[in-house]
Amino acid sequence: MKIFHLQLKTGTKGKAVGHSDYIRREGRYRSREDLIDVGCGNLPAWAEDSGRAFWAAADAHERMNGAAYREFIVALPNELVGSRSRELVQDLIHFLAGAKPYEYAVHAPEASLEGGMNMHLHLMVSDRMPDGFQRSAPQMFRRYNSYRPEAGGCRKDACGRTSVQVRESLIETRQMVASIINDHLQRNGITERVDHRTLKEQGVGRRAERHLGAFRIREMAQSERIAYVDARRSMRSNDRL
Repeated sequence: MKIFHLQLKTGTKGKAVGHSDYIRREGRYRSREDLIDVGCGNLPAWAEDSGRAFWAAADAHERMNGAAYREFIVALPNELVGSRSRELVQDLIHFLAGAKPYEYAVHAPEASLEGGMNMHLHLMVSDRMPDGFQRSAPQMFRRYNSYRPEAGGCRKDACGRTSVQVRESLIETRQMVASIINDHLQRNGITERVDHRTLKEQGVGRRAERHLGAFRIREMAQSERIAYVDARRSMRSNDRL
């Protein structure tokens, strides 16, 4: 069973441009050599096909304490490379972003502990849903006007949903993302599959592994790394028994 990972983050007003630079490996992140692919889509005309220009407008005009973007981080199978990986990424974007403005990047850094690639998708998505009305950058991020949509900003996707509905939507999203990945694994002749369910729901008794982070791993002694990797492999082997 391949490892499934989907994480949803929220970026507040003022942080969108910086994060766009991060995923595109621009500015102070230019030295990182793990960028595989970048792109953007569904942008308004005033953005001129520049994701950074769109996020700069979101930082400037989004409502105070509002979400400037949502970010999906999805682990991608290392077996799918080149055009096969791009096809999977485009299907994931089509599902996760829909018609909303987005920017994406695919990173493939070396796995810190066990080597090999750690290929994953970063997808920044705006909550602002296009509705056919042409708006300037400042107007797009204003409050939505239900009586006169053309006079207000674009409606936000999460508007009016309760916390329970948001949580249920995330569960459905995880299930669909796993289904999309498995479909691509199958069509490419790869027998392994991902499972979006928790370990408990899968009937696995152990706890989920704790994410150590790059800093913690760098601080580990070589013997400690080896012991941690051996224990991790042993637990995964027991899961298959």
